[in-house]
Amino acid sequence: MDAMEAIKQTYFQECEELLLALEEGLLKIENDEADSDTINAVFRAVHSIKGGGGAFGFEALVAFAHVFETVLDHLRSGKLAVSPRVTLVLLRSGDMLADHVQAAREGRALASGADDDCRGDLAALSGEEPDADPAPADFDGLDFVPQVIAIADEPEDAPTQPDWIIDFAPHAALFAKGNEPFLLLRELAALGDAQITLDASRLPMLDALEPDQGYLAWQITLPGTVDRAGIEEVFDFVTGDCDLTIAQRNDEPAAVPAEEVVREAPPAPVTVEAVAPPEKKEAAAEVIKQTIRVDLDKVDRLVNLVGELVITQAMLAARVNELRIARASSVGDGLNELDHLLRELQESVMAIRTQPVKSVFQRMPRLVRELAAQTGKKVRLVVEGEGTEVDKTVIERLGEPLTHMIRNAIDHGLETPAERAAAGKPEEGTVTLSAEHRGGRIMIEVSDDGRGINRERVKAKAIERALIPANSAMTDEEVDNLIFLPGFSTASQVSNISGRGVGMDVVRRNIVDLGGRITIGSAPQRGSRFSLTLPLTLAVLDGMVVAVGDQTFVLPLAHIIESLKPQPGDIHPFGQGRHLLNVRGGYVPLVRTGELLGVDGAADTSSGVVILVESQGTGRLALLVDAILGQHQVVIKSFEGNYRHIQGIAAATILGNGRVALILDVDGLVERCRGQLSGGEEFLATGT
Repeated sequence: MDAMEAIKQTYFQECEELLLALEEGLLKIENDEADSDTINAVFRAVHSIKGGGGAFGFEALVAFAHVFETVLDHLRSGKLAVSPRVTLVLLRSGDMLADHVQAAREGRALASGADDDCRGDLAALSGEEPDADPAPADFDGLDFVPQVIAIADEPEDAPTQPDWIIDFAPHAALFAKGNEPFLLLRELAALGDAQITLDASRLPMLDALEPDQGYLAWQITLPGTVDRAGIEEVFDFVTGDCDLTIAQRNDEPAAVPAEEVVREAPPAPVTVEAVAPPEKKEAAAEVIKQTIRVDLDKVDRLVNLVGELVITQAMLAARVNELRIARASSVGDGLNELDHLLRELQESVMAIRTQPVKSVFQRMPRLVRELAAQTGKKVRLVVEGEGTEVDKTVIERLGEPLTHMIRNAIDHGLETPAERAAAGKPEEGTVTLSAEHRGGRIMIEVSDDGRGINRERVKAKAIERALIPANSAMTDEEVDNLIFLPGFSTASQVSNISGRGVGMDVVRRNIVDLGGRITIGSAPQRGSRFSLTLPLTLAVLDGMVVAVGDQTFVLPLAHIIESLKPQPGDIHPFGQGRHLLNVRGGYVPLVRTGELLGVDGAADTSSGVVILVESQGTGRLALLVDAILGQHQVVIKSFEGNYRHIQGIAAATILGNGRVALILDVDGLVERCRGQLSGGEEFLATGT
C-alpha cells in the first residue's frame, strides 16, 4: 500500500468516527437536547468530512457536504431555527452523507440523481437555489490576498476589557488534513467585530514556492468582551497544526498549549486509553486523555503473545509443583508475583481491544425511525448502558442480531396506536435496548411493552409449517423458543420487514457462534424481553477441565449448570444403549462423552462424573466424564483455522502441563449425538 492509499484509509476511518458523532448530534437535535456545542460539533463533523474529501478529489461528496454544511452554518448562527421539518431534512442528509462516504470508499459513484431530493431540501432551508454551484472546498490562495478582511468602527460604548490579539500561522499539516484557514477566520469574525490582517511576509518568490507548504499568517483583533473559550473552540481541530497565540492587548502573548484547547473527540476504533466524555464543564478549556490509532492486527498479535506468556507461566507452575518446591520459597514467591503481573498484563491488553457498545447502539435510532414510518406505529427507543465496553470482535458481530431483534419488537411486539389506545396503553410504544456487565459477561436486552408472544398462534404456526408434531406437549418456554426455528414466521403476508421465516434463527445462530446464549421472557399484553449473554472477549474462555479416558477436554462454563455424582438408582435405560438421568424428578438424556468422541478407556456410568449442560436447541444434557480436573481461564486457539472443522469441537488450548486440550462445543455434541444414535431425535427430545 502506497503512502497516499494509507492516508486515504486513515481518512475513511476518521469518517466512521465523524459520522457516528454526526448522528449522535443530530439525534440530540431531534430530541430537543442540543445546545450550541452540539450544533457546532455537527457542523465540524460535516466540515471535516468535506475537507478530507476535497483533498482526495471526491467531488460528489464535497458538493453534497457543502450544501449540508451551509444549512448547519445557518443553524448555528441563528439564521435558521430548529423545527420538525428541519430535523427531518438533517437526519436524511446525515444518511445521504454516509452513503456518499461509502461510495467513495468503494471507488464507485452514487446513482445519478440519488441525492437530488436531499440537496433540494437543504437548498430550500438555506435559501439557495438547489442547482447552485457549491463554493469550492479549498479557496484559491492567489485570490485570497486582502490585507484587511474586515475593519470595525470603534463603538462609542467601547468595552473596558482590552482587546484580544490572536496570531495564527498554519502549518502544512493543516492543509494536508483538508482544513481551510478562511473558514476559521470566518468563525472568528462571527464572534464579534473583528479586524483581520494578512501577513504575507514569508511568501517566497514564485520559483521558490513549495505548493504544499504554508506561508501565510494572520493577526486577528477581537473585542475584549468575546469569551476566550469561544476563540479557543474555533481552533479545536487544528491545534498542533499551526502556530497560535491568544493574548489580550498589553499582555504577554503566550502560545496556547494543545492540551488546553482540545476538547472531546469521537472515540477511535481501537484506543490505548479510553476517552470518557466530561460530565461537567468546569473551565473554559477541557483536557482529555490522548489517544492513538492502532492497527487491529498489531493488537491481535499482542493478545496472542500475552496468551503464550500465560501458557508458559502455567507450565512453570506445573513444573514447580512436580519438583515439590514450597510455594513459600523464593521461587514460589517469584512465581506468585509473576502470576499477579501476568493477570494485570492480560487484563490491560484485553482492555485495548474493548470499545463501548455505543458504536452499535447508535445505529438503532435510525432503524427505529424507518420501521416506525413503515408500520405506522409510534415508537420511542430507550437506550441504556451504551458505555458498556466489550471486545471489538464481539461488537462487530452484534449489529445483525440486534437489527433483527429491533425489527421483531416493532413489527410483531408493538401494537398500532389504535390497538394500544383500546388496551388502555399510551399510543407510543417503548422499545428498550440496554447493556451491562454481569458475572464476567455482557448482558444485552431488547424489550418492548407490546402485546407479548401469542403462544397459541406460535404453536399453531409451527404445526402448520410442519416444524413440530401436532400432538407436541410443550411448556411456555419451549413454545417461546419456537420463534428461533429456521423458516418460522407468524406474519400473515410477506413484506419488506418480515414474513419470510428468516431473522430470529439468524439471531440465535450468531449469538451461539459468539459463545453466548439467548433467552426469552414474555407476558401477555405486557411485552417481551430478549436477553443475550455474551463473553466479554473471544480470546480467552472460562472453562472446566475434565478427563475422558486418556484425553483432556475443556467445557465452557457458560453452558454448565452443575456437576454431580449420580447414584445407581438415578440412571434408567432408554432403548438400545441409551440412558436417562433422574435429576430431582426430571429426566435428562445421559451421553457417554468418551463413546461419543471415540476415546478409549473412558469411565462407565458406575464410576464417572456427570456434568449437566444446557444447549440452545435441545435443552439440558448430561455429559458423563471420568473426572473434573479443575476450573481455569484458557487461551483460545482456533481449531478450524489450523486444522479442519470437527463436529463437537469448538477450539483448542494449551494447558499448564504443555498438553493440548480440545474445547468442546455443546451444541455440536448434540448434533453429533443425533447422527450417531438411532432414534436420537426422540432420545434428545427428552431433555427439552
